[in-house]
Parts: sequence; C-alpha cells; structure tokens
Amino acid sequence: QVQLVESGGGLVQPGGSLRLSCAVSGSIFGLNAMGWYRQAPGKERELVAVFTSSGSTNYAEFGKGRFTISRDNAKNNVYLQMNSLQPEDTAVYYCHVRRLFGLGKLIDTWGQGTLVTVSS
Repeated sequence: QVQLVESGGGLVQPGGSLRLSCAVSGSIFGLNAMGWYRQAPGKERELVAVFTSSGSTNYAEFGKGRFTISRDNAKNNVYLQMNSLQPEDTAVYYCHVRRLFGLGKLIDTWGQGTLVTVSS
C-alpha cells in the first residue's frame, strides 16, 4: 500500500518561492505517473506537474518557467519547486501516484494535501 505525505506549504508573499515535498512510502510497483495537482477554492483539481511512465515531465501551462518537479529515486520522494508565486497559485497542493497493473487496472493514490497561500 502506498502512502503519500506532503509538506512545505504555507503563506508566502507574491513573487516568493516555496518547495513542496512528498514522502512516498510503500511499494510503487507498477508506477505509471507521479506528480502534483492542485485545487483552488471553488475549482476543480488540476494537474500542476508530473513525471510520466517514461520519466519525462509534463507541466501545466501556468507552471512552465516557474515550477520545477524533481524526484529522489533512492527515497521515492517527489518535490515541487515553485518560484514567482502569484495569488492565483493559492490552492491545496496534492501529491499523486498512479500505478498500472495487469488488464489495464489503474490505481490512484493521493496525499492529504498541503495548503499554499500567496498573499501580501
């Protein structure tokens, strides 16, 4: 069973930076994707950045040039460096792991989320 624990959220002023961390425990056998999503108040959850099954990265348009996803393969941890934060980046940020098993069975695991508030 996979467990994800996020940390690093908080209050930051516009233009500031934060680094989110996701500690991954348990077996990630069948790993298909690993990354970050966010959900702002009153909005749907949306992709921020992800490592795909090939190891490449995908970023949402709003994050390109500002956000960087990285991982520590030894620890199975994943990180999100966020720079030039703006009030519209305020959201709960979730770590996500997707695993693929036989017959196309996908299993999604989510962390509990960490709140990022960008405000002066």
